[in-house]
Amino acid sequence: MIRPYSVALLALTLAAPLALVPPIAAQAPEGLQMRVDRSTNPTDPDDVPEVTVRAVPNGIRVATGPAVMLWRDEQRATGNYTLSGRFTLEQPSSHRNYYGLVFGGRNLQSENQWYLYFMVAQTGHFVIINRIDNVNTNYIVSHTENAAVRRPDQSGRSVNDLAVRVSANRIEFVVNGTVVHAADKTGALLDTNGNYGVRINHQLPGVVVENLTVSPM
Repeated sequence: MIRPYSVALLALTLAAPLALVPPIAAQAPEGLQMRVDRSTNPTDPDDVPEVTVRAVPNGIRVATGPAVMLWRDEQRATGNYTLSGRFTLEQPSSHRNYYGLVFGGRNLQSENQWYLYFMVAQTGHFVIINRIDNVNTNYIVSHTENAAVRRPDQSGRSVNDLAVRVSANRIEFVVNGTVVHAADKTGALLDTNGNYGVRINHQLPGVVVENLTVSPM
């Protein structure tokens, strides 16, 4: 489980395509790793220069700013497992931005990062992406709408329980108990061993992550 903490992370200048900030520079608790991806799209810039993270019961609250990935080195999952967590969007972004689970991560502190992520958006869409190096090079599932993804209610709030079920030969991607996609473990999905954590994309004013957990299948 991600341990609760509170930290304000100042992003780098708009000219920098990627800011990798170690825990010491971010004044984060020992062991916390954070990677910031700053927007380089002039038509869709980050709305504020900071990422803020603070403790809440059973998890953390993240507000962006630039997009951020959070994990701990000891957060690793191998073999057959279920990774799950609850994500509460407190208020919508100005446009579609995603948040959700990261798994199968390796080299996360280097320019040769590799991980998979499964995320949802306020519009009812989900994505499954393999991130290689500093770019999204493999959309396993591109912006796909599914009724299982809860959209914000009249107050602007939505709660989505996400899970990735990894078995020997197959992976299921689950939103609020509904399998929204299933695939054989081939290609980018072949190796799911590695670090897990969360990713919150940019311009999301408040996402609460609770009960991030890995359990054996």
